[in-house]
Amino acid sequence: MVTGYLHPQYAESLSEFGTPRELPGCGGWILERQIPEFPDRDAMGCYPIFVCQDWSQLALDLQDLDDLVSLALVTDPFGEYDEAYLHRCFDVVLPFKEHYIVDLQRPINEIVSRHHRYYARKASENVHIEICKEPIRYVDEWAALYTALSDRHSVTGVRAFSRTAFVKQLSIPGLVMFRATYRGTAVGAALCFVQKDVAYGHLMGINEVGHELGVSYALYWSHLPYLSDKVRWLDWGGTSGVQNRDRDGLSQFKRGWSTGTRTAYFCGKVINQERYAALVEAKAPPETKYFPPYRSGEMA
Repeated sequence: MVTGYLHPQYAESLSEFGTPRELPGCGGWILERQIPEFPDRDAMGCYPIFVCQDWSQLALDLQDLDDLVSLALVTDPFGEYDEAYLHRCFDVVLPFKEHYIVDLQRPINEIVSRHHRYYARKASENVHIEICKEPIRYVDEWAALYTALSDRHSVTGVRAFSRTAFVKQLSIPGLVMFRATYRGTAVGAALCFVQKDVAYGHLMGINEVGHELGVSYALYWSHLPYLSDKVRWLDWGGTSGVQNRDRDGLSQFKRGWSTGTRTAYFCGKVINQERYAALVEAKAPPETKYFPPYRSGEMA
């Protein structure tokens, strides 16, 4: 059964940012996009990572994208590939982010730092965590919680998502919602996607009350016992920005819940050399390192 990020409904949930297109050989999905001011189209991988069922077929799928100018994506750190294979598929291959991961076969006290265990216990004294059987029932509540967190951190673009996107995502097979309540009222929630032997931490939403209660500690803690008999690995994702910042607060927080890291790669491919060169000449700022350069600044 196809679940999580692999499910076509996940790509459909991002259709505000591009037209979903399946890569039939590998079973992955990309988003086709119109290039502003030009008749051309290019594509990007689904946010936050590109996943597929058979990485060995990706190279063949890329040969059939000759109607596009370029493709950019970030790889699943648990994908069945090596860096040499990515270099055979793409023109640009760069280490992008280190994802914090958990080996769920390890005892929980070896996984979680003493500091985080203390604050998880403290938060759990005030909040109740439940696993929602029907996440879609809480779509409005979830959207409000996620918007509260997004506003606090000035999240925009595809990362901000929308209620329309959440309506699709909350009914995807493999989605797990952890819901935190305080005195009967929701103060936080977290979503993860289970696919094959990995659970991917997807999103977290917390309001001001939840923030004051330290509910993120209780939510993270609740993942470990629930998932430990269901999957081998848990991927908490990376941190914000182009590369991880080892000493920022989010990095330290995720490190305290992890047993190691895995690399997600940024990959770019020029498909139509002639149109790519014309677009770069027409739109790219000088000396930009962004790929594709004619879209420089789009994620600012």
